[in-house]
Amino acid sequence: MLTEYRRDLHRIPETGWQVEKTAAYVKRVLSELPCEVFSPVGNALCAYFDFGKPETVAFRSDMDGLPVTEQTGLPFASEHAGRMHACGHDGHMAILLGLAQTLSKKPKTERNVLLIFEPAEETTGGAEAIVETGLFEKYDVRRVYGLHLWPGVEEGKVFSRAGGLMSRSCEVSVRFTGKSVHIARYPEGKDALYAAVRFIEAAYGYAAGKENCLLRFGKMASGEVRNAVSGETVLEGSLRCLDDKSYDEMRAALSDAAAQTERETGCAVEVRRTAGYPPVTNDAALLREAKTRFPIFDVEPTYITEDFSVYQRQVPGVFFFLGTGGEELLHSPRFDFNERVLETGLALFTALL
Repeated sequence: MLTEYRRDLHRIPETGWQVEKTAAYVKRVLSELPCEVFSPVGNALCAYFDFGKPETVAFRSDMDGLPVTEQTGLPFASEHAGRMHACGHDGHMAILLGLAQTLSKKPKTERNVLLIFEPAEETTGGAEAIVETGLFEKYDVRRVYGLHLWPGVEEGKVFSRAGGLMSRSCEVSVRFTGKSVHIARYPEGKDALYAAVRFIEAAYGYAAGKENCLLRFGKMASGEVRNAVSGETVLEGSLRCLDDKSYDEMRAALSDAAAQTERETGCAVEVRRTAGYPPVTNDAALLREAKTRFPIFDVEPTYITEDFSVYQRQVPGVFFFLGTGGEELLHSPRFDFNERVLETGLALFTALL
């Protein structure tokens, strides 16, 4: 069952909110079960199992694939050119559909159950649009769980940690505006390239002194020709922090670095940041309870991001890593996993009921 779901979904990857075929498949499976199936927004799908309890537990899966050309050679490889489930979302959906089948047999549960199938996790983040519908309030959701297939840790085991598990993020763009002159007259200009270098040195210096932060710039565009001082430079990078306090401190540090660079170089410096995702922060009490129901191993935090954190801003929640072993990383065109780990994911979620 889980393998069939995974392979069917692996063949039809879609991206962003445009997951029509994926949503149709999920809806077809859910519509055969004794639950309320509905779309809270866009192509998001939910299944609500009402067991007459006073509160509800939610389980979430993401639905979208990536703009990646598959190179696995699998017999069930992507049929959509240039798109692939390279991040394991096909497996996540299979586990949640398996949980729906378990719930259809009316198991003994402590709470009503809401299953959330979320589009656009890889792009704009579907979680925010979903919670803005008032879904959690309407169904009295009091706790939320999710998981992610995770290469590089032992296959078939579940990992997590209390507190910060995955980082907060924002994309950082910095524009330096100077004055271009021929290099023979460089004192008359304002060197935007030099300003960018000074800014990077200052910003990296701030970040190096903080344990819970990562700042790096991966792209720089500057100048027009080799024998003229650059009149404009643009830096593009990413800021990752494991907690909100560190994030706020680094935002302030970037502003300080910009002001310092302006004073030193005479160039104008403009820093822009996207909203990004909050940090995935696991509720310690819920995780302790989960460990009494299923074997869960400790893991180090990561600077990768996940918008599951948006649900955790609404109610307490725990996010888990489901080990797949292997060397191919997430987002690789060759990413694949042993489908037997899906049974472990289903067993975890069933235990949490």
